[in-house]
Amino acid sequence: MGADFDQITIEQLRAAGGMKWTAFPGTIGAFVAEMDFGVPPAVTQVLDRARTTGALGYLPHTERRALKEATAAWLGRTTGWQVPADRVHPLPDVLSVLRETIRRFTAPGSAVIVPTPGYMPFLTVPPAAGREVVQVPSLVDDAGTYRLDLDAIDAAFVAGAGLLVLCNPWNPVGRVLSREELFAVADVVAARGGRVFADEIHAPLVLGGAAHVPYASLDARTAAHTVTAVAASKGWNVPGLKCGQMILSGDADAAAFAPYAADAGDAVGLLGARAATAVYTDDGGWLADVVEYLRGNRALLEELVAEHLPGAVLSPLEGTYIAWLDVRGLDLDEPAAAFFRREAKVALTDGARCGTAGAGFVRLVIATPRPILRQALEQMGAALAARRAPAH
Repeated sequence: MGADFDQITIEQLRAAGGMKWTAFPGTIGAFVAEMDFGVPPAVTQVLDRARTTGALGYLPHTERRALKEATAAWLGRTTGWQVPADRVHPLPDVLSVLRETIRRFTAPGSAVIVPTPGYMPFLTVPPAAGREVVQVPSLVDDAGTYRLDLDAIDAAFVAGAGLLVLCNPWNPVGRVLSREELFAVADVVAARGGRVFADEIHAPLVLGGAAHVPYASLDARTAAHTVTAVAASKGWNVPGLKCGQMILSGDADAAAFAPYAADAGDAVGLLGARAATAVYTDDGGWLADVVEYLRGNRALLEELVAEHLPGAVLSPLEGTYIAWLDVRGLDLDEPAAAFFRREAKVALTDGARCGTAGAGFVRLVIATPRPILRQALEQMGAALAARRAPAH
């Protein structure tokens, strides 16, 4: 399969018309968290069925139930977390789950804690819901490895915040938090009577030896105080089908949400539900092949950064397909993403959009064919070299 991915061209990706390859014409798109590898055959079959039958109506209750059961079975099979199907609620995406969590399961007016660097909308969705965001810059060592600042998170709860956003695997810094780290988080949250929104949509994309541990699965405390978001969108590359899942592991939360569950689930489309059910049940080994290819991309990226961007620090990439680059050592006198987009024709995310802790960093999506990844880093290196060359 990797050889097939290598044959995908920039021209084909642009012709497909997605935002990643059209928002900045003439650039290599590396700023949107989606893959350039197409979709699994199981998803293609769902779409072909819709084309031939014309079935684009509302989601039947039988298929909503099938989605819930497939999600629960997939979680049990891949993580050991045994979730009753009735605790799975379809919603369009992870941000929909966050909005429901803020609305239904936190005290009115309470602040939301976002460890930074964080996924950009985590800094904008709470204010749109009338909530303050408390940014907690995370701890980072010289190798670029990030850890949560538990003392600062604890202080934010003491000051009145009600909800911690916990992204694991961690977009954008690439960490996969260990069981021990998660228990340490749980101790803080439980001691302060807080809540957790667990974004685990990158769970299928663990690239190292460590396994993903669902936070809510740790013990009775975390089950009771957590709302979890999962989806097929990242692992199987179907974000445009808009079908995520909210897991309510707490008895009280499940009971409180029951009157609203049917209406909330109506926001999910038929094709998204069918696609998620298909890949959660059997994707034919597609995800395993993709993860192996991403491991190769990670190794190539490490070589390319060392060769073309000396002075940059690449954070260890344990999970997701999002690389986090510290480019403060490149002595750019402007935001790095703007420089690389203009001079190298590579569209990245400015780290400052990921919180104050991200200033001087860039976010680079590596889920692209290796020839394109190589071209992107070569263009970035050439632009940097031209910037440093003495004027004649």
